[in-house]
Amino acid sequence: MTKAVILLSGGLDSATCLAIAKQDGYELQALSFKYGQRNEFEINAAKNIAKSMGVTNHVIMNINLRAFGGSALTDNIDVPKNRDESEISSEIPVTYVPARNTIFLSFALAFAETTESNDIFIGVNALDYSGYPDCRPEYIEAFESMARLATKSSIESGSSINIHTPLINLTKAQIIKKGMGLGVDYIKTHSCYDPFETGDPCGKCDACKLRQKGFNEIGLNDPLNYIS
Repeated sequence: MTKAVILLSGGLDSATCLAIAKQDGYELQALSFKYGQRNEFEINAAKNIAKSMGVTNHVIMNINLRAFGGSALTDNIDVPKNRDESEISSEIPVTYVPARNTIFLSFALAFAETTESNDIFIGVNALDYSGYPDCRPEYIEAFESMARLATKSSIESGSSINIHTPLINLTKAQIIKKGMGLGVDYIKTHSCYDPFETGDPCGKCDACKLRQKGFNEIGLNDPLNYIS
């Protein structure tokens, strides 16, 4: 089987992306990060998802983006709550972590090269998302072009690094519907930026709002336990 590296945060999108890579017949290698984020509930979710989907090699990297800060996820900055859809999409929010996808993709590129893989999956989305600049198609295309210039395998054997973004043009509702068709158990996922100490989602941050919107649009309730 051809190997692929899947960036697995433990969230709804990355779990769906992993299921798509599995359906496409890849041997699954997952890469998750403890990067100094506000909580590690998503790491536990990533572990459970990887185990349930038959990931053969799950690497959890420890890096400390909290040393830089600059984000509500890595600094002492309040997470925005109770914003409507127009507010969410009006500007790049404080939950944007500077250069996060560039850092994650760089690690994924190293992981892929050492395991003789040419395929990297990332669950970025350019429709129902929080306005992050490193989720846009032009960014992914630019990184892919760079990757094809930067690896030993691409220079010596002419192999081509491929960054797969199967969710990039899907709404959150379409992503959920796709994942359910592939057997993704969304109760195992974690999306909230600012969960309670129990791990239950706040239901008020942008990530919770977008997730709930997706389930509502297909006439379903999110299986997670939202505490009012």
